[in-house]
Amino acid sequence: MRYLELCTIEHAKEVVKTLLNELSTEEVSLFELPGRILAEDIVSNVDVPPFDRSRMDGYAVRAKDTYEAEEDKPVTLEIIDKIRAGGNSDLEILSGQCMEIATGAPLPKGADAVVMVEFAEIEENSVKLYKAVSPHENIQPCGNDIMVGELIMRKNTVVSPRDIGAISAVGKNKLNVFKNPSIGLLSTGNELISPEEELGPYKIYDVNTYTIASSILEKGWNFNFYGIVKDNKEDLMDKLKKAMNEDVILLSGGTSAGVGDLTSTAIEELGGEILVHGIKIKPGKPTIIGRIGKKLVVGLPGYPTSCLTIFDVLFNEKGKTMRAQVYNRYMSAKGREEYLPVSIIRGKDGYGAYPVLKGSEAITSLTYADGYIIIPENREIVEDEMFDVHMFGDIRIGLNIIGSHCVGIDRILRKGQILARTVNTGSLGGIMAVKRNEADIAGIHLLDNNGEYNISYLKKYNVTDSVLVRGYVREQGFMFKKELGIESMEDLIEKIRYYKIINRNKGSGTRILFDKFLKENDIDKNSINGYDIEAKTHSAVGAAVSMGKAQIGLGISTISDHYDLEFIPIADENYDLLIPKEKLYDEDIIKFIETLKNEELPFKKSKDTGKIIYGC
Repeated sequence: MRYLELCTIEHAKEVVKTLLNELSTEEVSLFELPGRILAEDIVSNVDVPPFDRSRMDGYAVRAKDTYEAEEDKPVTLEIIDKIRAGGNSDLEILSGQCMEIATGAPLPKGADAVVMVEFAEIEENSVKLYKAVSPHENIQPCGNDIMVGELIMRKNTVVSPRDIGAISAVGKNKLNVFKNPSIGLLSTGNELISPEEELGPYKIYDVNTYTIASSILEKGWNFNFYGIVKDNKEDLMDKLKKAMNEDVILLSGGTSAGVGDLTSTAIEELGGEILVHGIKIKPGKPTIIGRIGKKLVVGLPGYPTSCLTIFDVLFNEKGKTMRAQVYNRYMSAKGREEYLPVSIIRGKDGYGAYPVLKGSEAITSLTYADGYIIIPENREIVEDEMFDVHMFGDIRIGLNIIGSHCVGIDRILRKGQILARTVNTGSLGGIMAVKRNEADIAGIHLLDNNGEYNISYLKKYNVTDSVLVRGYVREQGFMFKKELGIESMEDLIEKIRYYKIINRNKGSGTRILFDKFLKENDIDKNSINGYDIEAKTHSAVGAAVSMGKAQIGLGISTISDHYDLEFIPIADENYDLLIPKEKLYDEDIIKFIETLKNEELPFKKSKDTGKIIYGC
C-alpha cells in the first residue's frame, strides 16, 4: 500500500475541523446548548448583577454611621424597612437609620455598605451593631461579575454545562450553533459479521461499528448504519452512494492494505478527492481523509483500539483527571472537605493549577474553572504541591496571555490560529503574572512621569529573565456621543466634572493614563462622577457609552469607531509584549510574533514591531 504523503496529526485535525465548520448553522435554546459549537460570539448586553446588591444577610447602612462600633460599644441604628431578594424599598436611608436586608437583595438609596447579621442584635425597631464596616463592604456592585459589552464566549467554542450559567445570566435564550453532523457508518471486511448472527468459521463479530456509534452518541450526534461492506469496489461504492445524504461518512477497516486503495479509488471515482492518506501517528498511520462534494469521508483503521483512538483524536478531545502543581498559597476552611475550582495553565515545570477566587456568587467562577481539586478537611494551607485535578470537561492548553486587554491580541490569535487563554488583569497584573511564571505573554502600556512607556515599570518591579517586544501604537482618548456637544479637549476639561464617567480597572495602563490626565489638569478625582466605576475591557467602555450607561469613557480609537462615537485623542501609546526569555523559542510564541509582524492590524506599527527592545 502506498502513502502519497504522511501529514501531521495537527494538519489532519484541521482538515476535519474545516470541513465540519462548513456545515450550516441552527438556533437552539439553552436546554439544547451544552456540547454544541458556537457559530457566533456571545457579548453581554446587560450588567451582571444589574444592580448593587447585598452579599450577606444583615443590615444596609451608611458606612460612616458604623465607624465607632466596637464589640463592647455597639452603635444603635433605627430599622426603617426590610428588603428581601426580588423586592425593593422606596425609602432612603438617612443618618442614624438602616434597613434589614437579605442576601441578593438590592441596596437601598443612601446605603453604601452592609453589616452582617452575625454582628447585630435587634431591639424592637432598632438594631445594635458591634462591628464597623467600610464603604462598599459586603456589597456586590452592579456589573461586578459581567459588564455590558463584555465578551462571554468566542465563536467556535464548545459550550460546557458550566458555561450555561453565564450565558443565561446575560439573558441569552437562543443562540446560533453549528449543526451537529449526521454520521453514516460503514464497516469493511470479508471476515466481519453482525453480533446477531451465529459465528461461523474464520469470521469475527463487528466491533468497531458499535464502539464508534457509542462515541458518536456520547457527543450528542446522530448516526445511521449502512451495513458491512465486502472487500470489493462495487459493494463499497454502492454503500457510499447510499450514505451520501449524511454529512460525514466513517469507514472502519477501510485503510488496510488493498482495502485502502479501494477506499481512495472509490472516493475519486465518485467525484471526490483525497485530502490525507497517511498520518504521522501510531496507531493510525494508514488513515484516509477525503471529501465527495461537501461530504467528509474518513477511513479509520480496522483494529478496534486504533479505530477508536483515531476517531477520538480527529473528532474529540477527552480529559478526565490530570496532575498539576498548585503554586500560590491558599487558605482552606478547616473542618470541611473543600472542592476548590481551579484554572489550568502551562507553567515552567509542567502544568499549574490556580484557584479561581472570584467568589461563589460570581457566575463566571465556573466559566473560568477547568476543574477542581479536593482539599481534605484537616488541611488549612495548600501551597506548592501536586494535586489531581478532576476535570469538568475537555481542556485544551494553549498560551497564557495575561495583562491589558486589546482587540489587537484577539486579531493576532484569530489570524494566526493560535490557541490561548486571555485574562484581562490590566498591565500591572500582567507584569506580576510574568514574575510568578504564570504568563507566556503580558500586554502592557504603562506611562511614567517622564513620558516613557513600560521599561521604567519593569525596573521598578524588578522583573528578571524576560524581554520586552515592541508591539504597536494605539491612540487613546475620550469617547462620547455626538449629542453631548463637546467640541474640544479644552471644552472636555472644563465640563468633565458634570458628566458620568466610566473608568478602567485598577492596574490598567488606561487608568494610569487617566490619573495622569487628571493630575496634569488639576482635576480632583473625587470630583469625577463615576471614577470608581470600572470596566475590564476597552470594549466594555465603548458599549457602556454607546448604551448610555456612562457619558464619557477613556479607551482606544478602534473601539470608538466600532461604536460610532465621537473621539478626542489624548495620547499615542506603546502597547508592548512582556515575554519570559525561556518562552521565546516556544512554537506558539514564535507564531504569535510572526503574526504580529506580518498581519494587518487596526493600529500603527513601527520599524521595531516584533523586535526585542529591552531585556532584563
